Amino acid sequence: MSKWIKCKTTGIRYRHHEERKHGVGFDKYFTIRYKIAGKEKEEGLGWATDGWTEKKAAAVLSELKANSTIGIGPVSLCEKREIRAIAEKKTEESKQQEDNKNISFGRIFELFLVASKEKKKNPRSWKREEQLARLHIFPVISDLPLTKIAHVPHIRAIQKNMEAKSLTPRTIRYAFHVIRIVFHFAMDEGYFSGTNPALEKSNRAVSKKRSGIEYPQEDNKKERYLSREEANVLLKELTKRSSEVHDMAMLGLYAGLRFGEIAKLTWENVDVFQGTMKLRQTKNGKDRTAYMNQDVQQMFARRGPGEHGRLVFPARGKDNKPHYMISHMYYEVVKKLFNQGVTDKKQWVNFHTLRHTFASWLVEDGTDIYKVQELLGHGDLKMTERYAHNDKNQLKQAVMKLQKE
Repeated sequence: MSKWIKCKTTGIRYRHHEERKHGVGFDKYFTIRYKIAGKEKEEGLGWATDGWTEKKAAAVLSELKANSTIGIGPVSLCEKREIRAIAEKKTEESKQQEDNKNISFGRIFELFLVASKEKKKNPRSWKREEQLARLHIFPVISDLPLTKIAHVPHIRAIQKNMEAKSLTPRTIRYAFHVIRIVFHFAMDEGYFSGTNPALEKSNRAVSKKRSGIEYPQEDNKKERYLSREEANVLLKELTKRSSEVHDMAMLGLYAGLRFGEIAKLTWENVDVFQGTMKLRQTKNGKDRTAYMNQDVQQMFARRGPGEHGRLVFPARGKDNKPHYMISHMYYEVVKKLFNQGVTDKKQWVNFHTLRHTFASWLVEDGTDIYKVQELLGHGDLKMTERYAHNDKNQLKQAVMKLQKE
């Protein structure tokens, strides 16, 4: 290493680079020397090629000595650099906060989509959300900052455009749901701190000052349910095609399970001897007990017993992973048997029709509506009342019994 050379200014020295040139001479590395609390300290500044000169070094040294004398500001180069780093960090954070305020809906949706995939969200769900955003939401608010989006006029404009395309209230509600969850994601990630413009008016999170948005109402009540004869025909046809789909259908038809509850059912929650199934974290967030008739008990006895923690119906070719949806074969069967030529979707048979049939049969057989509510796991009786469409004859018969003899 080359020797140190003192400058004319006291407390400053430099050494030459062994190879690199700067101008006509070799590059110089400058340092400053001074005392802090009586102790000698030396700190490097940098190379002449980076802009350092004796004059510039003298200015830094003078500033540090002055600060030490008056007791204000950094008294060492290290402290000066730390203060500058803190200031730069605050500036960067302020800039980031400003950028976050101006982040567009389109950009935050990209981040939301990435997070959905990383959390292994059902691909069917995020693909549908991406489709709704691309076709109906982005044309109105993709480039707008989150802080500029309001339910009037922007959310209303989305609704108007979708209604002009003759889309159903259910689809429009789904689009509003996408906007709402994207804003919630933005809040959780620190990109937004205002009021979610897509909150439904009836949502408790909406403040009294802000009424929220009126979601379009949908009439999606299923009127179709199966007769005993139709159910037998369906199960017989499913047996020919797939014993697994047949058994899953049995749980919807004879125990009232949702497809998601069937897909997540594990063997430790099946008690064939007691004739019960423990359903964990159902749609309303609560556990509930479902019950087996003799046919279901025999089905489980045939399939099991299975190991603790293993799914009763694991997806084919996957290690204990649940089905995301019922087999397409099921829909081929119900289309062939029940749906051909039917234009009213409320009259279509799908997998949920089995649960609807379960509830309808219970009501037809005189089961108390509150017991039906408990068996279905409904938190609100209004949800159960939709299944009580066949109760009118029973009500009439009850009144007729009051006739004088």
